[in-house]
Amino acid sequence: MVGVLINDAGRVLIAQRTGKQHAGSWEFPGGKLEAGEARLAGLARELREELGISIESPRPLIRVSHTYSYGQVLLDVWVIRRFTGEPQGLDGQALRWCLRNELMDSALLPADKPIVVALALPERLCVADTREYCVETFGSDVRSKDGPRLRGLLCSTAIEAHEAAWEGADFLVLRDPLPPRELAELCGAIALPIYAAGIDLEAAWALGASGINQLGL
Repeated sequence: MVGVLINDAGRVLIAQRTGKQHAGSWEFPGGKLEAGEARLAGLARELREELGISIESPRPLIRVSHTYSYGQVLLDVWVIRRFTGEPQGLDGQALRWCLRNELMDSALLPADKPIVVALALPERLCVADTREYCVETFGSDVRSKDGPRLRGLLCSTAIEAHEAAWEGADFLVLRDPLPPRELAELCGAIALPIYAAGIDLEAAWALGASGINQLGL
């Protein structure tokens, strides 16, 4: 479980690893789930034990799989803008607040770098074309990258969303509302950020979506 803490000034918290593989490198704080532990309970526990904070309304962002020489890691990443307490390095780790554009130059671990890219995506998707991402219609060729921009596909059904993920979209935008159970199943099956339709923001987060579609498309 990984928490991306963002403070009121828009700065992002990173922590320096100590006493293990890649000691001295920087990462987003978090840790492993315990046996039988729910995802959000594990996230809250890890950040309480590691930083001494309590979190509120975490936003699902992305799940990242990365293979190191010693094995594969899966990062379940959540954005946290509301928390109580002042983060402290309770495990002896150094902490640093960075602007988002400073993160890539902060000696982050390789597995953490896709998280920085995903942070370009907003909670409320209101604009279809920016310098950091664009939204295209389902069936567009997203494998031919348009520079470094993230490319999302607008999908009408859960089946299209699965196909779009398979085709290499960076994020998915649902054109129409899905029943809550179907949306939760889709978000659980796909590791990409998903924008839900016809639902309020925190309800979307609770079902696993990264945000809501307000494009009017």
